[in-house]
Amino acid sequence: MNFFKIEENENVVYLKIARGEKYNALNKEMLAEFAQAVEQVKEYEAQVVVLSGDGEGFCAGGDITMMQEVEEGKKYDQVMDDIETIVTTLYTMPKIVISAVHGPVVGLGLSIALAADYVVAEADTTISMNFIGIGLVPDGGGHFWLQERLGTHLAKQFAWEGQQMKAKEAYDHKLVDIVINESFHEEVATIARKWSRRPLQSMIKTKQIYHQYGVDKLLQYLSKERQAQWELRQSNDHKEGVSAFMEKRKPNFQGK
Repeated sequence: MNFFKIEENENVVYLKIARGEKYNALNKEMLAEFAQAVEQVKEYEAQVVVLSGDGEGFCAGGDITMMQEVEEGKKYDQVMDDIETIVTTLYTMPKIVISAVHGPVVGLGLSIALAADYVVAEADTTISMNFIGIGLVPDGGGHFWLQERLGTHLAKQFAWEGQQMKAKEAYDHKLVDIVINESFHEEVATIARKWSRRPLQSMIKTKQIYHQYGVDKLLQYLSKERQAQWELRQSNDHKEGVSAFMEKRKPNFQGK
């Protein structure tokens, strides 16, 4: 694989996004490989999965250059298919999945992190669902994950404001489950090893009981996000948001 590293150690499999020089921003090729990677990890015997990112951050979301790459409908659908495969596989995987996040965790990167059973964050982590900054809505099941953890009212506010949170604030809002102050990767490995010695079959059964009913709702959200994202990509505000991002200026949105 070009963009992902997979390593199995006893009863833990580590899946790392490996485009650290770009803060692991996800482009079309990476998403296709990511979908393959999670399907591959699903087949490992290890019962605990640790998902992390290389370099200075977990994932800066979708690569902005991908906006121009998927203007044609078939390419757009393939990208959305891959995103849906990633998050639904993590959500339904018969394993305990831990997202180990650090640095920027933005947009699609946050959606993917929240698909895990536990989110473990380094203290300096900054999370944001900042699709609003380019005139789009959360995707990758972002609406589903935020509603699960925040409730509808706070989920709307978090999405609308493009709010940034440090790990401690995210923990207080229950968007993060554990905050680690020092020796992040070593502590994550320790947590994973500890969990690998728990009665995992029992834990996985509980996950399956809850998630078998949640997956239908998640799929409905993903379908609506796909439709909304395609419609919004044609809007003037989205085009302005992308231009402003590329030109490193504040966008001038007009509500159109």
